[in-house]
Amino acid sequence: MSGSTGQMNDLTQIELKQRLEEAEEVIRAIRAGEVDALVIGDQAIGEEIFTLEGGIESYRSFMEAMNVGAAAFDTKANLLYANQALCELVGSSPEAILSNGLFSLLDATNAAIIRDVVFSAGTERNQREVKVGPANDIRHLLLTAGRMRLGTSNAVAVSFTDITGSIVAEQRKEAERTALAIMASAAEAVVVCDLRGLVTHANAAAVSLANTDPVGLSFNAAFALDFRGATGLMQGEDFLEVAAGGQAVQGVEALAAHSRPAKDVLVSAAPLVVGEGRVTGTVVTLVDLSRRKAAEKQQLLLMGELDHRVKNTLALVVSIANRTASTEETIDGFRRAFSGRIHALAATHNLLADRSWGSIRLGEMVMAELAPFVADLHAKLKIEGDEIDIRPRAAVALGLVVHELATNAVKYGALSTETGRISVIVTRGSPSIKISWIESGGPVVREPTKKGFGDTVISRSLQYSPNGGAEVTYKAEGVKCEIRIPAEDVEEAIAI
Repeated sequence: MSGSTGQMNDLTQIELKQRLEEAEEVIRAIRAGEVDALVIGDQAIGEEIFTLEGGIESYRSFMEAMNVGAAAFDTKANLLYANQALCELVGSSPEAILSNGLFSLLDATNAAIIRDVVFSAGTERNQREVKVGPANDIRHLLLTAGRMRLGTSNAVAVSFTDITGSIVAEQRKEAERTALAIMASAAEAVVVCDLRGLVTHANAAAVSLANTDPVGLSFNAAFALDFRGATGLMQGEDFLEVAAGGQAVQGVEALAAHSRPAKDVLVSAAPLVVGEGRVTGTVVTLVDLSRRKAAEKQQLLLMGELDHRVKNTLALVVSIANRTASTEETIDGFRRAFSGRIHALAATHNLLADRSWGSIRLGEMVMAELAPFVADLHAKLKIEGDEIDIRPRAAVALGLVVHELATNAVKYGALSTETGRISVIVTRGSPSIKISWIESGGPVVREPTKKGFGDTVISRSLQYSPNGGAEVTYKAEGVKCEIRIPAEDVEEAIAI
């Protein structure tokens, strides 16, 4: 059975090939003037005979039987005849075309193309395209020309085949390819649905939100959007219905439940319009809000942290003011002491602010606190051991301690003479990091008979943890202070 079918197909192909060759030979003979008459068979009207040797009148009947536009020109490109199909293509009557000429209906560019086709007919295979009609209804015509004889005269036959449909179809395909390329390159999720709410196209971002290939699924099933606060009454299909009705919906927040992890998205939908305003579906965009939501949460945390720190700082300033006032005997003494401590607090805050309140290096903090007192820090100060990064809580307290030690050194200790020096030695350990402040080269030290607020700042500032604190020893060769920083307040330690 299969063998018989194959043989029939072979015979059909052979027969079609023979008919094609016969048709091509007839056309060649007509153009060469070798045919005197043409017989056209039709089941409805029988056979018709067209005589070509009689000139344009006999050829006119043949052209009118053609289903494509056709025209005859003399060798100087003067129009001899145009069939009804061509008149319809250019939107004119036969009388108007013969009276005014075909070129009057065309712009200079397209008229020149037709003339060129007529003049080159017979010398080369020449197919050209022209455009006719108003701007809102342009027709694309493919011209094919060949020389022929009308009676005893030479002429040129030109066929005008309407290829507008194929060009428009190709333009639509190209537009679709462009749209698909734009979808594929878009960072946000883009989904195209038909009027039934089924997904027809989806880019990679949309596939990620659906956690599967959504094409062929309903929009609701693919993305399962949860519109928070809508009490379950609003679903994705509601957006599609509004968009399919021709109205866009912009910027509604929802949760894409199928995404892993679930993501907050901003949903917009618009009608998909093709052709002459016809809505064929909907286009939905889903913008990932995860980063924005995370930034908003971070901002709220920062605002809360800022509020907390401002309150703590104000409380600390009030405490410093009260304690400074209780230990200073004059207003001028209070002003100097209080101003110095506030500036010390501000210096540490500035360093922390520059680092987004993360942590600051011990060496940077010590130099910032000593800078108001010492012109040549490198000559007077030496930091040894491990460099450590101190978190904000310990940094603020340590800054106040270093300020009090520096103030005392300027008044009575190593910073009061040219030969005085200060060493800061860091030793890692657990549960505390030890910092040793050692003065040398200054005057002979005597333990003070009266202790002021500065001593209280030194001894208490780091006692918020059992692993923190500071103790001052007054040795004759110089003041020594052992400071303990809780290990949990040290971010990292790097050997130097």
